[in-house]
Amino acid sequence: MRLTRRLLATLPAAALLALPVAAMDTNTQSRQTTTTEKAGAVTTLDQADADMDLVVTKLQQLGAKPLGTQSVEETRRGPTPADAVKAVLRDQGQDPQAVLAELGVQKRDLSYPTAGGQQPVRIYTPQGQAPQGGWPVVVYYHGGGWVIADLDTYDASAMALAGKAQAIVASVEYRHAPEHKFPAAHQDAVAAYEWVSRNAGQFGGNPRKLALAGESAGGNLALNVAIAARDQKLATPLHMLLVYPVAGVSTKTSSYVENANAVPLSRAAMEWFFKNAISGPQDLQDPRLDLVGKADLRGLPGATVITAHIDPLRSEGEDLAEKLEEAGSDVEHEDYKGVTHEFFGMAPVVADAAEAQDLAAGRLKAALSGDAPTAANR
Repeated sequence: MRLTRRLLATLPAAALLALPVAAMDTNTQSRQTTTTEKAGAVTTLDQADADMDLVVTKLQQLGAKPLGTQSVEETRRGPTPADAVKAVLRDQGQDPQAVLAELGVQKRDLSYPTAGGQQPVRIYTPQGQAPQGGWPVVVYYHGGGWVIADLDTYDASAMALAGKAQAIVASVEYRHAPEHKFPAAHQDAVAAYEWVSRNAGQFGGNPRKLALAGESAGGNLALNVAIAARDQKLATPLHMLLVYPVAGVSTKTSSYVENANAVPLSRAAMEWFFKNAISGPQDLQDPRLDLVGKADLRGLPGATVITAHIDPLRSEGEDLAEKLEEAGSDVEHEDYKGVTHEFFGMAPVVADAAEAQDLAAGRLKAALSGDAPTAANR
């Protein structure tokens, strides 16, 4: 496993996304630090690189209350860091839609069946001639703590991966808590993967070249799908892209202490997500949530693990990378020093996001250059 800590990337980019947050009082000063000054707690703006600082400051100007301080409904309606990215782009004289259009990715909305009814899946197809046998397919799960966000919120990440990895990206919606408690989202994630593996040919994909990807709670879903594929003898994924994944249930790790009040994700926000997602404390003992503590990680495909240093989830991401490698997976872990949770899709204005996307795309392309057995041929 190769672990490096990035200070500032210099690559260009063309994608954006973010995790929704609730509205903040409009009289908040634009340069106000949005973390509480406590022993052991970092200050987001003081730690962030200049470009990440710009997004966080813009988010404050748009209005931001910490996640977990409003109702689920209010939080879902709230502005997002993506809004801040778009505002920064406009301040720079750029059109956010035009930036995304440069990727040349086509979108098509379909649906797949779950135990709770049909759920949307958005198919992103790169420009150009598909390779023989069809495009490789990356099944992507968005973040949002299993509670908030949707396909539109994470539209840009899927577009960037499709364009840069030269693969179809199937971005999957799933049932959200608290309306549908754990493990509904996990069940839907597996159902979506099975649907893609059976139907990839209908939208130009190659069912022998599948990979999994996810951000935050979606990273948790992606890894759990890989485990289900192993245990249920489903089509074998060739790679896992896990971007600041939710991999544990402890909120007392070193990064939780350091980033207890970070923006946009804090310790209180994660506790709020867990509270809304689970039915009771017993769910926290489930290996699907406590991946680093209880899951069997043997026999899984290679993984790329991306973490943000100013993020409560950093420590569990680091632990997950180590445990996957110990279990036999080929792992590359990159920790990006001056950025926060949700940075991955901010490539138009955050240089580390461009580098992270290029790393992810390169690893996916390399892994998807091979074949894996389909479920029917195992």
